Amino acid sequence: MADVTTMAALWWAVIFSGLYHGLNPGMGWPLAVSAALMERKNSAMPKALAMLAAGHFLAMVGILLPFSLMIVLVEWEVQIRMAAGLMVIAMGVYLLINRRHPRFLARVHPARLALWSFLAAMAHGAGLMLAPIFLGICAIGEKEVGHQAAQSLMGSNVTTAFVVAAVHTLSMTIAGGLIALIIYLWLGLRFLSKTWFNLDLVWALSLIAVGAFGTYSALAGH
Repeated sequence: MADVTTMAALWWAVIFSGLYHGLNPGMGWPLAVSAALMERKNSAMPKALAMLAAGHFLAMVGILLPFSLMIVLVEWEVQIRMAAGLMVIAMGVYLLINRRHPRFLARVHPARLALWSFLAAMAHGAGLMLAPIFLGICAIGEKEVGHQAAQSLMGSNVTTAFVVAAVHTLSMTIAGGLIALIIYLWLGLRFLSKTWFNLDLVWALSLIAVGAFGTYSALAGH
C-alpha cells in the first residue's frame, strides 16, 4: 500500500475537495437558504442540507463504486488510474468550453433537493474529481501481486468507496452549511447577489489539475 505520508495526503485531499465543493454555490447551499427563508422555520435549513448531502453522497458512491470493482483487475491498475485522470481532465476541458449550466437542473422541482443534488454533482463532475484520489488510496503496493492483491482489494475497496464518499460529503455539508447559516442569519440574500463570485472557471481548472495529478501519480507509482 501507499506510504503513510502519501495516504494522509490523499485523505486530506478527500476532505479539502469536500470543503471546496461545499463552498461552491453550484452544489446547492443557496437552496438551503431559500428553503429556510420560504418556510420561515429554523428546521427547514437542516432538512434541506440533509437532502442535499444525501443526493451528493449517492452521486459520489455512484462514481466510486464502479472504480472499486474495476481495480480488482490488478494488472491494469496503472492504466485504470490514468484513464480516471484523463476522464477528469476531459470533464474540466468540457466545462471550460461550455460555461452554461445544465438546463435540466432548472426543471427539477425545488422540493426534490436530494435528486437535484445528485444530478448537479453528476453534471459538474464532482464525483469524477474524487476518482483519482480514491484510486490513489486503493493503490496496490509493489509486494502485493496476483491473488493476494486481488483478495485484499475485493475485501476492502467497496467499503473504502463508501468511507471516501461519506467523509467527502460530510466536509461538503459542513462548509456549505456554515455559509448558508451565515447568509441566512446575518448577511441576507442581497449580500449574496452582490458579492459572491462565479466559481465556474475555478471549478473547471481544478478538475484539470486533479486529473493531471491523478495521471502523474499513477505513472510515478504513488
